[in-house]
Amino acid sequence: MAENFTIEAIPVAPLKIAAHISAEKLAREVDSTIVEFRRHDYEELKHKYKDSILFRDFAPDSFLLDISCPRFGTGEAKGVINESVRGVDEYIICDITNYSNTYSVSGYVNHMSPDDNYQDLKRIIGASIAKAHRVNVIMPFLYESRQHKRDKRESLDCAMALEELVNMGVENIITFDAHDPRVQNAIPLNGFDSFMPTYAFLKEILKRFPDIKIDKDSVMVISPDEGAMGRSIYLANNLGVDMGMFYKRRDYSRVVNGRNPIVAHEFLGTSVEGKTVIIVDDMISSGESMLDTARELKERKAKNVIVCCTFGLFTNGFEKFDEFYENGYIDLIVTTNLNYKSEEIYTKKWYQEANLSKYLASIINYFNYDMSTSGFSNSRKMQELLRKFRG
Repeated sequence: MAENFTIEAIPVAPLKIAAHISAEKLAREVDSTIVEFRRHDYEELKHKYKDSILFRDFAPDSFLLDISCPRFGTGEAKGVINESVRGVDEYIICDITNYSNTYSVSGYVNHMSPDDNYQDLKRIIGASIAKAHRVNVIMPFLYESRQHKRDKRESLDCAMALEELVNMGVENIITFDAHDPRVQNAIPLNGFDSFMPTYAFLKEILKRFPDIKIDKDSVMVISPDEGAMGRSIYLANNLGVDMGMFYKRRDYSRVVNGRNPIVAHEFLGTSVEGKTVIIVDDMISSGESMLDTARELKERKAKNVIVCCTFGLFTNGFEKFDEFYENGYIDLIVTTNLNYKSEEIYTKKWYQEANLSKYLASIINYFNYDMSTSGFSNSRKMQELLRKFRG
């Protein structure tokens, strides 16, 4: 099982995982990992606790629930759970960014939007909340998290969604690298956890660049804007290197595609000449500002430009990324497997995926035991990894 496990902890209830169609691939990987954890533990525990009711359904062949969200011809839908969930500790996994699934509306084909996926999530909650012992939501990309603050007359969609979920009876909301974790202030009396993939990023970088030297003369961490400063400071401190920041100067007199266009990127920091620079952020959407940052760094004579983002959305496709890779502006982009991406991305030389399935499986396992997740220290793991890497 996950590290630091002791038999002093027992499951709060039998574990079940409800995988929405948007997150089936991730859920299957998580499920198989937890099955492996539990079978290993069961072999150690079965002689002592063989007949204990506490370990009934402890290590089944799968923890996945049989669920569906069928639709009527009008596009309306319902959540259906095809097996009992009475008394279980249920974890619903939903990737609201997955647009690959479709449904029919009066003969027209619609792609699932974040709103559609979120509505399905609520349907699954509604179908199980009355009978389950506890319902927890795992939403790797937090729904509407980019709309986390109000400017004049605007809706606070993320805060409203969090309130809606806890009002339905959800006890814990688990996400990754929330755009602004202060949105949890909307639900101060409920569980909200935002985990970071920093350790997984470092692993992939060291794998791709085995000859890299991690010191302040060779590596620098870059924040692409002021919003990513916290992530960048955290990584830079753990690596023991300097950091810099770009300030996005915007034209606030115009709005293009829902945002104020960027006029220029102003760099604040020491020289990047001859260094490997690591750009850290929570997501790549169209990638426009990230690519501009990479080009600015290469024009300042950076040796390598590595981009690490939790969520690779690539909303405008890969053409621009291919162009920048061919022109030498980017050397590597690392994102996680926590959100849907087109299969085409796995053919790209500039792309590397950080697999967080085992990490998420450990989180679910710990939550099911009601154990502290303080053991998931990215800092400790990164220091151990760096010691091994340096020999």
